[in-house]
Amino acid sequence: MRPDYEGGGLVNLMVSLARGLGAQGPPYAPCASLAPAEVAGARHVLLLLLDGLGYEFLAARGGALAAHLRARMSSVFPPTTAAAVTTVLTATAPQRHAVTGWFQYLRELGLVSAFLPFRARWGGPPLERAGLSVADLVPAPPLLDRLDAEAWCLLPADLVDSAYSRALAGTAHRAGYRGLDDLVARAAHLLDGSAPRRRFVYAYWPELDRLAHIHGIGAPAVQSHFELLDAAFARLLAALRGSDTLVVAIADHGFVDIGPGDVVRLEDHPQLAECLRLPLCGEPRTAYCYLRPGMVRRFERYVAERLSAECDLHPSSDLVAAGWFGPGEPAPALAERVGDYVLRMKGNRVIKDRLPGEPEFRQIGVHGGSSAAELSIPLVLAQC
Repeated sequence: MRPDYEGGGLVNLMVSLARGLGAQGPPYAPCASLAPAEVAGARHVLLLLLDGLGYEFLAARGGALAAHLRARMSSVFPPTTAAAVTTVLTATAPQRHAVTGWFQYLRELGLVSAFLPFRARWGGPPLERAGLSVADLVPAPPLLDRLDAEAWCLLPADLVDSAYSRALAGTAHRAGYRGLDDLVARAAHLLDGSAPRRRFVYAYWPELDRLAHIHGIGAPAVQSHFELLDAAFARLLAALRGSDTLVVAIADHGFVDIGPGDVVRLEDHPQLAECLRLPLCGEPRTAYCYLRPGMVRRFERYVAERLSAECDLHPSSDLVAAGWFGPGEPAPALAERVGDYVLRMKGNRVIKDRLPGEPEFRQIGVHGGSSAAELSIPLVLAQC
């Protein structure tokens, strides 16, 4: 499956929301399933991002969320939180915002980062302690600064003041919550009839994603949490009834589950590792490879002879030119952040390296690849 940026994707949804809330641009088509005029007709708008709630998972279940399911959309590439949430908060595709995965090489700093926590991959203090800002490394401005509405971000208490949240929320109000009940209560309070002006509230819920990584998307623990989440959504709709709020619930990606035989460990391929000048970047399902000088042919030959059953190999520039990261002129930083080659893993396979001191990779649920289960996300709409 290829990402859709022409009217059926996450960036198109954000264009519809942006235009419906009075922002100019961005230069993409609006969402075919939600016209800007429908957004403009509501007094308030709530955008609820349920991390990891893929379309295929939701469509196979009943409940309040599924009852309001309007369309199947495409996430961005790669379908992962770092890239997709940045698209939500800037209304631009990765081609323009240049956030390309959890692990991201920052040439400006000469290091591989864990970008959302804004730390070096190997750990240590947040990079902002050295005077660095996420805003300086994302070449797209925050969407919330451009809306003709009072903008709010409802985030988990441990994320509300992170370097990423502060930079990408822009001048929007930020409020932390603790648990589903608190999230529902705070959203209902912000969007009640007493608000003096139009409000846009962006709310983010991460727990389903966390559980799916640990247990797998098909695990009973994930199903149990989904039932709690679905019940909370129903309570939220009831609390907002009569407030003239358009509730839009989406996800950033879906999941696939892996078994022990699906993990390709770089330590088992030392000849491949010798070709690399940096650790693998991006995601275990879509890995960016940075090659040492003179290693191109050796690298290509090894992948073709030893890993062709596990992955497809692409020059990174080919995927950029083909529009996998979005249409239009790429941000200058994009080429630096997708490396020389991309390993797109086949089936449910992942590839993983390990820095000294890093724990063993033990995730069961994964995402970041181009399967329909990972790229397909729901568009849930309710008018309250």
